[in-house]
Amino acid sequence: MGRFTLPRDLYHGKGALENLKTLKGERAIVVVGGGSMRRFGFLDRAVGYLKEAGMEVRLFENVEPDPSVETVMKGAAAMTEFQPDWIVAMGGGSPIDAAKAMWAFYEYPGTTFEDLITPFSFPTLRTKAHFCAIPSTSGTATEVTAFSVITDYHKGIKYPLADFNITPDVAIVDPDLAETMPKKLTAHTGMDAMTHAIEAYVSTLHCEYTDALALHAIEMIHRDLIPSYEGDMAARDRMHDAQCMAGMAFSNALLGIVHSMAHKTGAAYENGHIIHGAANAMYLPKVIKYNAKNPEAARRYAQIARFIKLPGETDEELVDALIAELRGMNDALHIPQCIKDYGQGGEIAVNAGIVPADEFRSKLPEVAKNAIADACTGSNPRQPSQEEMEKLLKCCYYDIEVDF
Repeated sequence: MGRFTLPRDLYHGKGALENLKTLKGERAIVVVGGGSMRRFGFLDRAVGYLKEAGMEVRLFENVEPDPSVETVMKGAAAMTEFQPDWIVAMGGGSPIDAAKAMWAFYEYPGTTFEDLITPFSFPTLRTKAHFCAIPSTSGTATEVTAFSVITDYHKGIKYPLADFNITPDVAIVDPDLAETMPKKLTAHTGMDAMTHAIEAYVSTLHCEYTDALALHAIEMIHRDLIPSYEGDMAARDRMHDAQCMAGMAFSNALLGIVHSMAHKTGAAYENGHIIHGAANAMYLPKVIKYNAKNPEAARRYAQIARFIKLPGETDEELVDALIAELRGMNDALHIPQCIKDYGQGGEIAVNAGIVPADEFRSKLPEVAKNAIADACTGSNPRQPSQEEMEKLLKCCYYDIEVDF
């Protein structure tokens, strides 16, 4: 028996933000990030619409990229003081993910972060508030998913929190917000969305419902991401829908070890973070080659290649064509192919990347162990051993061909 869970209501298309006026409640707290929503006027519009709905509004601002446990606890404390019946999270994946975790601690103050790390272990929510998510980036799809990624900086680990309880009640997917993304963010979030759709399609938990969404999202992203990156706003608008459909697919089919590796390498190194979307883009071709040793996974990767009209007759030829196409997309989006070439802001490093080889090697056993333990590993079509995960990470660091 399967389960397929989405928000109760999803408003989409230009001007969809105005649907905030339809929410019913007394108090709304708006959780936002570092200032782009205020700068472009969307925060003021959202507050205005909520006030038109008759609600008192309070802001919780400046959620950082890769939100921390500490930020989550501060937000939960602010909610406890204000007692909202609507939590409205607006911006990139970070403020929305943070607000999802805040929601749990607001409704259950005695809960600890460790209580939530085990997948699908959240207490029953909606005892105090409902949740509305409004994405400004086209990648995480957290507005429709049962996931939140929170970073414990003391441990240097990103934790994917997973539970259908944190699937938002309302999603507002307004492409006007996505048109403000800078090029680099467009590239990274777009390849994050591509990874979501591909991993969902080959996940051991895929089903007919998720397959349809994943394949259509892959087709759209393949067609529209590079034009969106180059400034085509019609393509940018379509990408906002495509990433949302990829999110619907992976929220229900779950993901795989591309995400396991991205979570556990993202905050592991001292000189800076590997941005999540860039990590996915670098690791995806290597993981496809690794997973394709599983005949069923190879067959499904080949189906993806056929669907987007790549050349090849055999499954092996089609898998290789898909890998080559994804690497070509990385090149077009100025995303490096491996960790050693990854620069501080996600661009290709000119001289040396942010992860020195000696640090990578010294942390490799622990990073590999953490990646295997990640919540996304269980639904990957091939289960890696410690030795295999270390070898795979080495391939991702040095851009070595995967042959095991």
